[in-house]
Amino acid sequence: MDRPCDDTLLGRFLVPVLDTYRSAGLVPITVEMGTKLIRLRYAGTCSQCASVLAPDTRGWWDSEARRATCVDCHPAEDDSRVQVVAPEQIQGVTNSDSPSPPATGEAGASARQMYEQKHRRREERIEQKWGRLAGVVKFVSTDPQSTKAWAKGSTGERRLASLLVKSVGDRAVLLHDRKIPGSRANIDHLAIAASGIWVIDAKNYTGKVEQRDVGGLFSTDQRLYVNGHDYTELVAGFAWQINAVLEAIGDAEIPINAALCFVDSEWGFFAKPFQQGGVWVTWPTKVSEMIAAPGPLSPVDVAQVSELLASKLPSAVPVD
Repeated sequence: MDRPCDDTLLGRFLVPVLDTYRSAGLVPITVEMGTKLIRLRYAGTCSQCASVLAPDTRGWWDSEARRATCVDCHPAEDDSRVQVVAPEQIQGVTNSDSPSPPATGEAGASARQMYEQKHRRREERIEQKWGRLAGVVKFVSTDPQSTKAWAKGSTGERRLASLLVKSVGDRAVLLHDRKIPGSRANIDHLAIAASGIWVIDAKNYTGKVEQRDVGGLFSTDQRLYVNGHDYTELVAGFAWQINAVLEAIGDAEIPINAALCFVDSEWGFFAKPFQQGGVWVTWPTKVSEMIAAPGPLSPVDVAQVSELLASKLPSAVPVD
C-alpha cells in the first residue's frame, strides 16, 4: 500500500498506523480502490442505515472511504459492476494474527428491545381480556406514549449512529449501545478519537432547543429547555455514564467529553452548542466537528482505548 500523503487529515491518521505495521513485519498489500461486494471479516455498521453487519455476511466495502454498506441500502443487483474480493484484501495486511477491531454494537438495540417487550405484553393482555375480539381491539387502539417513546428513542439512536459513521467514521472508533456493568442502564454512543473519549446521549425530541436563565435579579440559573419544557434533568443522567467510562479506563489520563445530542430538534438561526453542567448540548453536525478536532491521542492510543472500552462496556444487546 502506498504511503498516504502526510498533509491530508486521513494521511496524518494512517501514516503512523502503516509505520506500526511495517515495524512489526506486517506487509500491507495493495487493493483496487472503489466499492466491492465482499464477505465481511469483522463486524461493522452500515454507513447508510447504521444496522449491524455481522462477520461473514455480504456487504459493500468502499476502500477509499473505508466504509461498509449493507446490501439492503446498496442492492446486490449491482454485482456485475464490482469485483468480489477476499476479506483479507480489505484488511490490508497478510498476517492472520493482526488484531481485529472491536465490535461496534447495534445502535438503538436495547431501546428497540424494550419497546418490543412492552408492545408484546400489551398485546398479550388484550388477547387474554378480549379473546376472539382481540384483533379488533388491537386494530382500533395503539400503544401508550410511554411505550412509543422507546421506539422513537431507538430511531434517534440509529439516525445519529448513521450520521456519525458518515462524518467521522474514518477518524474515530464508534461503539453503540454499551451496557454498564451492574446496571440496567446503557450508554447510547461512545466515540474514541484524537480529541479523546466522547460519551453521547441521543435524544429524538422535537421543538426548539435553548438555554434559559430563570434566575432572579441577582442570581443566575441556566436551564435546558426543549419545546418550551424544562429538560435540565437530562444532564444529570451523564454522571453514571461518565463514571462507568472512568472505571473502565482506570488511571489513564484521557480527555472525557459528554454531549447531549438532539437529532431532530430545532435551533435558532444563530444558535451555537452550549454547555449545561459540563455537558455539551448540541446537534449531529456540531458534535461530529468536536469529535474530529485535533487532540492528544495517537492512532495507536485510539485503538487501545477502543479495545479497552469495548471489553469493559460490552454491547447491551449481544449481536448474533
